[in-house]
Amino acid sequence: MGKAADASADVPLRRRGGGATFWSDRLFRTVVVTCASLLGLLLLFFAYELWQSSTLSIRTFGWQFWVSREWDPVRERFGALPFIWGTLVTSIVALIIAVPLSLGTAIFIAEVAPRWLRQPISFVVELLAAIPSVVYGLWGVFVMVPWLREHVQKPLAERYGHIPLFEGPPVGVSMMAAILVLAVMIIPYITAVSREVILAVPQAQREASYGLGATQWETIRRVVLRHARVGILGAIILGYGRAVGETMAVTMVIGNRPDITLSLLQPGYTMASVIANEFTEATSPLYLSVLTEIGLLLFVITLFINALARFLVWRVSRGEVHG
Repeated sequence: MGKAADASADVPLRRRGGGATFWSDRLFRTVVVTCASLLGLLLLFFAYELWQSSTLSIRTFGWQFWVSREWDPVRERFGALPFIWGTLVTSIVALIIAVPLSLGTAIFIAEVAPRWLRQPISFVVELLAAIPSVVYGLWGVFVMVPWLREHVQKPLAERYGHIPLFEGPPVGVSMMAAILVLAVMIIPYITAVSREVILAVPQAQREASYGLGATQWETIRRVVLRHARVGILGAIILGYGRAVGETMAVTMVIGNRPDITLSLLQPGYTMASVIANEFTEATSPLYLSVLTEIGLLLFVITLFINALARFLVWRVSRGEVHG
């Protein structure tokens, strides 16, 4: 009680004795609250503008716009299903490829590699994360697509062309090329964040595990990854968010054809790509409204992914999900 009374008595003393500190604290609090409020207002402004610009398309096509696969700008018949399909397939398959490679690299850097090797590999990973997406797109067009067409897609089409996953002519630009470019792009993000999270696990946890007789693999699996799972999950969601919204690199290698097909060898289209490609060509108000509604849908999907990520992180942090 005595200490609490002394502490409460110190507050007015500090305010009287240090007026500048008191007012600087209030100014700092006002500035950060204003910044946070502006960010929320900016988000609401984006959503309102997208909704307002999409009303013509929403009134014209209704919910059928989301499930229709027809895309005919000449007759002004539009459906977003091919773009939703292309976005989800490329981003999810790219994530499935990228997560094991990223976690393996992060574990190697943080737990297995000798100290003299950690820094060069970490530098390379961060360098890959800093490369602009258009550079990945150029690499995809001039290097990866020809190599895929000659050495991967042709053998797959000749031997397994009867399987829907590999049917059709090997043209190079395809869903497969977009998936691989996205996987290469998100691997550095997931690796860099996962490495930092793994390094943040207290060394005492590892020493306690080794003290109980655990091997290095058992310590990594049962101690390090268990303590770092929340951060690793956040890294994976961060990578998926980039894969969903990626535009330039995917536009350059996916082929940009609004079709729905199971074949990875055929061209496709994504929501971000159709907006980038056709926005300058949209001359009628309905065409512009349709493209804006696709942007609104991409905005909603991104919000849903982030909300799902927050929910998963909340569940893991409360111990409801056990790794």
